[in-house]
Amino acid sequence: MAIGYVLINVQPGTEQKVYHDVKALPHVTDATVLFGDHDLIVKLEANDLATIAKAVVEHIRSVEGVVTTKTLAGADLD
Repeated sequence: MAIGYVLINVQPGTEQKVYHDVKALPHVTDATVLFGDHDLIVKLEANDLATIAKAVVEHIRSVEGVVTTKTLAGADLD
């Protein structure tokens, strides 16, 4: 199982809409609105990192209001 976290910046005033839109996307298991350098953090789970990358490029970045994303890959240390 691969886990990724995506830090998202959105257009001002679109935080709630983007939050709800992103939560409904495939592979998204959690989303939280943030205060600070980024507007949202989203957790994705999939069979591999390629699927997570594809979800970010094809789904998250296409959500209206998303300006930038930064993807962090989780490491399995077991």
